[in-house]
Amino acid sequence: MKINEKNLAAFASSATPVDREGWLVKRSEVNKGYQKRWFVLKGNLLFYFEKRGDKEPVGVIVLEGCTIELAEDEEQFGFKIVFHGTGNRSYTLGAESQESMEQWMKALACASYDYMKLMVAELQRQLDEMEECEAATMRQNQAIHINSTTLSQNSESTEMRSGNSPMPPPRQRHNPFNRVQQIGSLDGQMLSGGPHCRSHRYSSVPGRPDGTSRLMENIPRTKVTFRELHTAYGRRVLSDFNAWRHAKRQEQDRKQGSGLTQELLITL
Repeated sequence: MKINEKNLAAFASSATPVDREGWLVKRSEVNKGYQKRWFVLKGNLLFYFEKRGDKEPVGVIVLEGCTIELAEDEEQFGFKIVFHGTGNRSYTLGAESQESMEQWMKALACASYDYMKLMVAELQRQLDEMEECEAATMRQNQAIHINSTTLSQNSESTEMRSGNSPMPPPRQRHNPFNRVQQIGSLDGQMLSGGPHCRSHRYSSVPGRPDGTSRLMENIPRTKVTFRELHTAYGRRVLSDFNAWRHAKRQEQDRKQGSGLTQELLITL
């Protein structure tokens, strides 16, 4: 492949992004001495200049088909760019510190097109796995939703068949005040209907202790004033209270009578 030197020189000094740059020492191929050069890494092309800020590079290394290795037999922070195969040249470089050497070796090892292609393939594989996992999770969630919906429908249908489903409340409501229960007085007279009122009469409830039966009568849609209700229920309460007070008084009289009898016996 032919390399256009002018295009390479223009690319080396252009404002394109730089992956890494800095001073390194490079061993010469002729006299095996070390020369300090300014290295600039752009993509898979490693340019080196005589000094920083030069427009044209002294050389360029295409980082394809090579490995980055330590140069243990060289200087302390030396490493190599090794091109495998017969007749291929290797480049020996040296950094200023251990940290700088490690950073340069990592940057050069990741600069080749083959490495980038492997990285893209690995990222694509990870992306496919994530999409497959998301699709499997979505299918599982849909299956769970369908099963829960089916179970709910089956339970509802079972309740409807068994007749155990709750009954809705009645739509018609009755006002209890539309039907007023009138209570008969002690002399048998009714409050609003008089003695001749015989319609809508309920059956009698058990009689009171004094022998008077309680009669309840239903007069639908009849307006009754509060005074009438108060009078009817007041009579009943007053009658019960008088009966209780009378019984209480008789009991006290019996106790007093028995006490006096005992005192007379003791005196005698």
